Formats: sequence, C-alpha cells, structure tokens
Amino acid sequence: MTGRPSAPLLGVTAGVLAFLIAPMLAALWLSFSPTELLRLPPPGLSLRWYADFFTNARWVLATRNSLLVAAATMVIATTLGTAAAIGLHLGAFRYRGLLVALLTLPMVTPFIVTAAAMFFAFSTVGLAGTLPGLVLGHTVVAVPFVLITVLASLSTFDATLLRAAASLGAPPVLALRRVMLPRIWPGIAAGAVFAFATSLDEFVITLFLAGPGQFTLPRQMYANVREYMTPTILAAASLLFLASFAFLLLTEALRRR
Repeated sequence: MTGRPSAPLLGVTAGVLAFLIAPMLAALWLSFSPTELLRLPPPGLSLRWYADFFTNARWVLATRNSLLVAAATMVIATTLGTAAAIGLHLGAFRYRGLLVALLTLPMVTPFIVTAAAMFFAFSTVGLAGTLPGLVLGHTVVAVPFVLITVLASLSTFDATLLRAAASLGAPPVLALRRVMLPRIWPGIAAGAVFAFATSLDEFVITLFLAGPGQFTLPRQMYANVREYMTPTILAAASLLFLASFAFLLLTEALRRR
C-alpha cells in the first residue's frame, strides 16, 4: 500500500506523540516558575532556576562530571564498537549471529543486574568508586549501540572496493582508512552520538560505581529529590530533554547522509 497516510492514522500518531512528550513539555514550562511552589500554569516566568543550575557548585560539578564521562565513553565505545563491527563484517565467522547477540547482550540485560555484576568485578581490581571504572562501566552499555549502527552502515558497503585497493598496492590499514571509513562514517558518527547520550543519561550503573565526589547529572537529580527538592531539578531535566532532542536531530541528519 502506497500513498499518503490516512487521516485516522495521522490522528493516532499525533495522539501517541502528544501522550509521550506532554510530561516533558509540562516540566519545561514549570522550570520557568518564579516560585518554589509549583502549579500549572505557573504564576509567572523566570530564569531563577536556570541561574541556580549554572551557579550552584553541586550542579556545576555534576554537569562537568557527566560531560567528562560521556566524552570519554564516546571515544572508547566508538573505537571498540567500530573495530568489532568491521571485524564481524569482514571476518568469516561461523557463528556470526551468536557473536553479535553476545556483544549486544548489555542492551537487553537489566541495568540493575549489569551494575551489580560490575560493582563486584570492579571492586576486586580497585576500579569501583573511581572515574576510570565509571567510564568503563558506561562503555560496556554504550558499545552495543555503536556496533549496531556501524553494522547497519557496513551492510551497504561493497567489500570489492577493498580488494580493488589491495590490488593497487594499498596496505590493509590504508584501504580501511581511505576506502571504507569515508563511506561508513555517518554510521560511526551516529553510534558516537548514541554512546554519548547513553552515558549522559545513565543512572543505575553510576549509582553502583561512582565514588562520593563523582556526582553526575542523573545522580545529582536523584539526590535533589531525596534531600531537598527544588525546581532546579526541572531546569536540569529540561536541559537534558533539549539535549536529547538535539541528539535526535543530529542522528536523523546523519541517517539521511
């Protein structure tokens, strides 16, 4: 069946989208409330809580930690996921499907199980409660996203181009760098975006592995709810929502490439 979607189908789609994003839009609106007493609609508009987010030492530290961990996770996960995808695509593996399933297992394993396993494993080698341990923990759950996106890009890559480059005298590393990578870079970039967003949003693994001074944004938001809730958490949630929306647009732009 081709052609434009019917009006009822468009209505159902719009209704589902409205149901999904309505809570975030409400939080975004409430983040501009001038008072600590939250009500919808707010009695006025103010940037008070955004100013508190960017000047409060705890929120600034949490933001810095989140960006640092997410950037390190993105670099490591993108490197490992891309290398694994290229190896699976070019290698003649008998049980390729099983290997892909094993490598993507962290995507379907409950995070509480993964976090508990990491905590006990990292504690034995002294990585629990450290920044490198937190980065490695986030990398474990971010690599599958890179692997899947790069494999999708490689599915349209013609491997005969590598053989042609080899016949012209290009070493394997040069052929990968000059022939393959320029053609699959949108998938690699999309995987990097997913890895960064996954790390930025991760809470359960952070709760198990982070030390006392390694508060990330999700952990700081949790602490804010438990200790003394202020509308600053709505400003933080709104900024994360806008960042996720920007990541979504960037991923779509890369997909169109």
